[in-house]
Amino acid sequence: MTIWLDGALRDESEARVSVFDHGITVGDGIFETLKAVDGVPFALTRHLDRLATSARGLGLAEPDADEVRRAVAAVLADNPMPLGRLRITYTGGLAPLGSDRGQSAPTLVVALSPTAPSPDTTAAITVPWTRNERSALAGLKSTSYAENVVALSAARQQGASEALFANTVGQLCEGTGSNVFLVIDGELHTPPLTSGCLPGITRALVLEWVGAKETDLPLSALDDAEEIFLTSTLRDVQAVHRLGPEGAGRTLTPAPGEVTRAAMRTFAQRAAADSDPR
Repeated sequence: MTIWLDGALRDESEARVSVFDHGITVGDGIFETLKAVDGVPFALTRHLDRLATSARGLGLAEPDADEVRRAVAAVLADNPMPLGRLRITYTGGLAPLGSDRGQSAPTLVVALSPTAPSPDTTAAITVPWTRNERSALAGLKSTSYAENVVALSAARQQGASEALFANTVGQLCEGTGSNVFLVIDGELHTPPLTSGCLPGITRALVLEWVGAKETDLPLSALDDAEEIFLTSTLRDVQAVHRLGPEGAGRTLTPAPGEVTRAAMRTFAQRAAADSDPR
């Protein structure tokens, strides 16, 4: 594999970031993950817009969108594959061993790895940890991701692929790497951005293409929902067939349900028709 690092393609064995990079020492960085189908990235413009928003939120210099586009094109051209996970990482660059930033330029990495299509359904759990909707990082795609690692590990141990968080006031928020939608009394709902959830690209497209109400919901709404589905770059629209630990969770049947199936169909059709919806 070849990787773009600070202005050039490099073999993965030679692509190295300094141990003094602020993204490594304190997690001072942002990232985007995109789906690439036969070398074509999906929703690149929206992802670059969010990358810039995250940079401003962290106080980083805004990335050069043209440079990122060149890097993405070079990596995709040099690493052909039918379905890939494209990762853009942008950090504070070299800095002292502490929270203060240095004076060096940010670090830009673009990498690609093969992936497989997500199944139509999955299992999820809830976790006791919370999202802080008032955090300085709320709504930003930061590389400070350790709490997601911990929660996702708990999900894997319970036979699930995702963990769902409440926020500090007990409202449903999001997953470790996904947004969540619920069907309640036949209507589609998703937590608003004020809940502290990430403004997901797939979430936004589902809101535009399918329609849903942005609603403050208690975490307990998961127990009463007729259907639940997750959205993310690599999941697209994915139904939840079980909520809770394997062997002891709540089973949702049928999964996908009618509303979820319609959302899956609409999303697939619209995404196939336009690889870079603005």
